[in-house]
Amino acid sequence: MSKAFSVLSWNIEHLKGKRPNRIARIVNTLHREDPDIFALYEVEGKTVYQSLVTKMPNYTFHITEGRQTQEILVAVKSGLTAFFSQRVSFKSGNSWLRPGALLSLRINDNDYTLLFLHLKSLTKPIGLGIRDDQFERITKLKKKLDKANNNKPANFIALGDFNTMGMNYRGTKHDIPASAELDKLDKDIARKSVSMRRLSKSTQNTWSNGSGSRYAPSNLDHVILSTHLTASTWPNKRALNQSQNSFVAGQSEVDVRGWVDQNSIAEQDSWIEQFSDHCYLYFEVTEI
Repeated sequence: MSKAFSVLSWNIEHLKGKRPNRIARIVNTLHREDPDIFALYEVEGKTVYQSLVTKMPNYTFHITEGRQTQEILVAVKSGLTAFFSQRVSFKSGNSWLRPGALLSLRINDNDYTLLFLHLKSLTKPIGLGIRDDQFERITKLKKKLDKANNNKPANFIALGDFNTMGMNYRGTKHDIPASAELDKLDKDIARKSVSMRRLSKSTQNTWSNGSGSRYAPSNLDHVILSTHLTASTWPNKRALNQSQNSFVAGQSEVDVRGWVDQNSIAEQDSWIEQFSDHCYLYFEVTEI
């Protein structure tokens, strides 16, 4: 099936504009990938916005705003019909959290709704609780979109840094691993009243703080979409930080790109320093 549009999603870790060479590397990557839509999370400072607008004139840019310091920037390639708005409800009552960035897109007379999210990052109980509330707001929005679509499944995609890190609570007895948090999310969105699924990825871990970190690489960034939609596939990858048993042969719908593609631990550390602790996600939605 042919491509309807492509999307790149990337947490670029506190992009403040104080390191112009880093911004140039990120812009060069975006130019090389040439997505129809891209989202950058943790954008800080007006200088970043100005640099992107100047260096990427073939995109229209939108950015969230509020009391938070880390914004979501969304860019749409010129020629595409799109409408941008904020969804403050995804702050979950916390004025310092990011709102959702909602993009309504029309491609070949078909309407798509893309929700870009940077969810609460914390392994304490309150962090897990806020994320669970934010996940529930995703399902509620999907139901509203279905209803507005004459009770037919809407073309809906939610994506971004979901920070699915589980919960640590007074030792191991009551801890909830990240895998259990993801399992609950998968079950909740698979309900008939929601009809969404999480896309498979070419490798699971998307975050790493480098070889010197006491934290292991983590599976934080995700894409979920309406079950009737499909995406192109990419070969799975055997990352350096994966065990032999964790690699699954075959293809997946989201290609994880960045430090996972480096050939040595030293090269991974260098990529993380030069770009971000997050890999970026790239996927292509196929035509309906």
